[in-house]
Amino acid sequence: MAMNINNPLVASSSNVAPEKKSYQFGFNKVSARDRKFFTEQLSLLIETGNNLVGSLEIIALQVSNPTFKAVIEDICEQIAGGKSFSHALQSYPDIFSSTFVTLVSASEEGGYMDEVLKHIMDMEEKREDLLNTLTSAFTYPAFLVVFAGAVIVFILAYVFPKFTVLFDSIHDQLPFITLSLMWMSDILRNYWWALLSLLVGTGGFLSWWLSKEEGLRKLNDIVSSFPLLGELLMQIYLIQTMRMVGLSLNNGVSLVDAINSCRDMVRNTHFIRFIDDVNHNVTNGRSFSAAFSETDFIPDMVKQMVKTGEESGRLALVSSRVADYYQRDLSRRLGNLSKMIEPIMLLIMGVVVGLIVSSLILPIFKLSRSVH
Repeated sequence: MAMNINNPLVASSSNVAPEKKSYQFGFNKVSARDRKFFTEQLSLLIETGNNLVGSLEIIALQVSNPTFKAVIEDICEQIAGGKSFSHALQSYPDIFSSTFVTLVSASEEGGYMDEVLKHIMDMEEKREDLLNTLTSAFTYPAFLVVFAGAVIVFILAYVFPKFTVLFDSIHDQLPFITLSLMWMSDILRNYWWALLSLLVGTGGFLSWWLSKEEGLRKLNDIVSSFPLLGELLMQIYLIQTMRMVGLSLNNGVSLVDAINSCRDMVRNTHFIRFIDDVNHNVTNGRSFSAAFSETDFIPDMVKQMVKTGEESGRLALVSSRVADYYQRDLSRRLGNLSKMIEPIMLLIMGVVVGLIVSSLILPIFKLSRSVH
């Protein structure tokens, strides 16, 4: 099929399934920032009247990542060979999510790709804001944990050994905490290589396990079992799902396709089951809101708003509003949680340091009394 390169919205159809290729490796892994640059530049170039292939060629010249440059050039070749843009994007699922591909496919048919790319940019920015909120909320507590661990290792490895000879004369009178810490100090000094190997091996195994879909989903399920963390995680998935539904419906994507795209963003078994229930209801003629009303972890306000939006024919607007509201609510809750965690972590560190110091001071007092 000949391609009209003067048309900025080339959308040649192809029934052949795309060959999936992976370019996510090494130091040249395509990052979210690379994809964001690609989306923003493509939207601008198409909006200013450039055709699709020409726009991609211009972006390929500007990209510094050689891996991403090769991906864009391959996409250009596929389009030149008669395939649609969305079909070419499907060849790189590691870079372009099903959400991205679905929205681009709808825009090819509707002729408003620049607008859809702007909406994708907006969704990516809000997702980035959410990630930044999560990162800022847990960075300081994580730093305190690492710092406390380093202090404990330093005391056990370098401080306690200096008191070992001093405490030998009153070994039978030493408190239990002192004896326990001395035992831990001996293990750390004599078997540090085994502990380090175990730590590195465990880290490598966890990294490998979490790189797999099943491992990531299992970890997600474990985190969800904790009351507060599970509730926050479900709220994050609810935000992503409602935003995706709102954006998809606003840009001509069918409700079923929007729901299927939501499934790819979720790693939690319970939420995936919920999305499958929604999909089953819609494909079998039931309402979209039915699965919401039958799910315990969905807030009552969301159930009512979704039902009202569906009945009034404004489900896209309602979904976007729900996502915005709960993202603001999540930011507030995470901020409060961070403020609450910080003093708790400081208190725990104080208790740990107090125990270590007392395990040294008490034997010294006993030793001084025995001398006198």
